[in-house]
Amino acid sequence: MNVAIFRTGPMLLWTAVLLFVPCVGKTAWLYLQAWPNPVFEGDALTLQCQGRKNTPLSQVKFYRDGKFLHFSKESQTLSMGAATVQSRGQYSCTGQVMYIPQIFTPTSETAMVQVQELFPPPVLSAAPSPEPREGSLVTLRCQTKLHPLRSALRLLFSFYKDSHTLQDRGPHPELCIPGVKEGDSGLYWCEVAPEGGQVQKQSPQLEVRVQAPVSRPVLTLHHGPTDPAVGDMVQLLCEAQRGSPPILYLFYLDEKIVGNHSAPCGGNASLLFPVKSEQDAGNYSCEAENGVSRERSGPKKLSLKGSQVLSTPTSSNWLVPWLPASLLGMMVIAAALLVYLRPWRKAGPLPSQIPPPAPGGEQCPLYANVHHQKEKDEGVVYFVVHRTSKRSEARPAEFAAERKDSSIIYAEVRCLQPSEVSSKEEVSRRRPCYHRR
Repeated sequence: MNVAIFRTGPMLLWTAVLLFVPCVGKTAWLYLQAWPNPVFEGDALTLQCQGRKNTPLSQVKFYRDGKFLHFSKESQTLSMGAATVQSRGQYSCTGQVMYIPQIFTPTSETAMVQVQELFPPPVLSAAPSPEPREGSLVTLRCQTKLHPLRSALRLLFSFYKDSHTLQDRGPHPELCIPGVKEGDSGLYWCEVAPEGGQVQKQSPQLEVRVQAPVSRPVLTLHHGPTDPAVGDMVQLLCEAQRGSPPILYLFYLDEKIVGNHSAPCGGNASLLFPVKSEQDAGNYSCEAENGVSRERSGPKKLSLKGSQVLSTPTSSNWLVPWLPASLLGMMVIAAALLVYLRPWRKAGPLPSQIPPPAPGGEQCPLYANVHHQKEKDEGVVYFVVHRTSKRSEARPAEFAAERKDSSIIYAEVRCLQPSEVSSKEEVSRRRPCYHRR
């Protein structure tokens, strides 16, 4: 009997021990904590792996999203530094627990860590426009907003252009640029950070393009050393020294547009064309326009070699060269006729001796007779003009009596032509015409 009891005693003892040994691997032995809670960007994130009833742990390992993160032999705490959005995830830990007479390694439950955004990335804007006109005022605004739970924080703003700092950590979210110039064009961005914090966020870049008016363009004609002829090539080069691109160039012949060219990056533009006819000659000019202003160059005259023309000449074209010669010939003929038909006056009473008009204001008619003079005056014909009154016309007899005393005016003298002279006289003997008194 005693022997039976002795044999069953050890079995009962081991059964009692097993009843008090926990099941290895159950997660109730460990749990993971993360603080602060809630966690914001820039906060110092800390993880702590704790045993049940503060049971000492060793060989602690930390995991994030199932991947090994850190190992510590003694410490149950892991400092993650400043939290960022990338710090989000599911964390867990494992560690050795000594429970006499056994040692086992349980795993904690996962803990979800949510890192909240302190403020969204800023957005940079330009007022009134990112394409202001030269000389205007531009205001840059860096816009963002703190989380309501951290609204007591103070934000600092920095502004940059290309590789230059315009404002470093100032309290104002705006930056004014008065009287912008073309050189103020470029890429701008801003940066926001909480005072005393480690979070810094930059805005996307904003391109500011100051629209400068175009200057008056200069037109240059390029051709050979002499005036071009039909078939030659002529190049028109137009350039505005300043002005925001893109620039549109227009080419004119007199007031007619003959071509256009766009310069997306600024600079000059050219127009190349062959001379086809004399209609391509004239005053050329160009115009530059960029949406801000429009300017036109001075005219440049293009002359052609007049002997080479492809177009069919019109009546006015071929008359022009002969017009001076025609006028000169007509003037010579008129002068010859004037000399030939020039009136000559025979000697007689002066105009003051001419009898006055008949009473009543009526002008007396003139009667002409032709007389051949003496033989020595051959070749000369005299036109005799008598002034008479109406009284003489009424009484021809009295007129005949008074005729000898009437005044005689020779109105015209002309030389006879060789065909009118007697055949027995030679032309060489004719004497020049002269006044006879």
